[in-house]
Amino acid sequence: MCQPRPVTDTPVCVLGLGLIGGSLMRAAAAAGREVFGYNRSVDGVKAAQFDGYDATTAIDAALSRAADSGALIVLAVPMPALGSMLSHVRAHAPDCPLTDVISVKGPVLAQVEAAGLRPRFVGGHPMTGTAHSGWAAGDEHLFADTPWVISVDDDVDAGVWAEVMHLALACRAFVVPARSDEHDAAAAAISHLPHLLAEALAVTAGDVPLAYALAAGSFRDGTRVAGSAPDLVRAMCEANSEQLLTRLDRSIELLTQARTNLAEHTSVADLVEAGHAARIRYDSFSRPDILTVTVGAPQWREELAAAGRAGGVIRSALPVRGSRG
Repeated sequence: MCQPRPVTDTPVCVLGLGLIGGSLMRAAAAAGREVFGYNRSVDGVKAAQFDGYDATTAIDAALSRAADSGALIVLAVPMPALGSMLSHVRAHAPDCPLTDVISVKGPVLAQVEAAGLRPRFVGGHPMTGTAHSGWAAGDEHLFADTPWVISVDDDVDAGVWAEVMHLALACRAFVVPARSDEHDAAAAAISHLPHLLAEALAVTAGDVPLAYALAAGSFRDGTRVAGSAPDLVRAMCEANSEQLLTRLDRSIELLTQARTNLAEHTSVADLVEAGHAARIRYDSFSRPDILTVTVGAPQWREELAAAGRAGGVIRSALPVRGSRG
């Protein structure tokens, strides 16, 4: 059974050492945390070991070690592999604090609940990445000054939440508290929809013989995420299909109106100007520090969710009620 310890000393067990999991292992180690991990790929584990990290292909052994050391377990696998990972966690380390770095929160929460692990689970999502994958793509600086969402659903445990907060801050991210459903709606708009639009733009340009010869910054920036591994893109979009459909319908509505304007030889100014204004609002968006909430105090979840909704972020650890860690 996992034994509690000060949150800043908690070891970290990372399940999945691809871009995000591998970067997390590097960042946590650089912050002085004890970190070890599992990866299915023998080549990935050998590469991690060659770089001096504590990695194994033995999932059950890694989880037994997590249970013995009271480690915070981080699920860093694609959605299709989540069910299998949760079965191993339930069998070998059901009492350990548990989080994830998967790009959807509602579907993950549902699988965690089905596995009987919800009491010790707090969802997470570092909002960062590149178009590359695998251990070699990892970077200890990947999370520096980027948002890391931590779920504040109605029943999340304050102690586990604090564990995840300390890990995110140790990786030099800033924390954005959010409810799982609100995260998924936002992620559909700013992450999953851009992937589909990038794919569509890349396909459309590929139909024009001269396009690649002329392509420069606009095409490169607009299609950057189309270079991501197709299996990962498909998995995250399909897992968040309900929220993504709403945002996709809105984009299609806007583009359809622009098409109608062009077909009628009228102006597309409405879309262009609205898009420009929205981008300017994003560029000037402020992120005030959340300073006055005590994790575990009455209404702490509601207060954090409201603060995150308003743009508030956590850049230094909040106090935890009843804890000296």
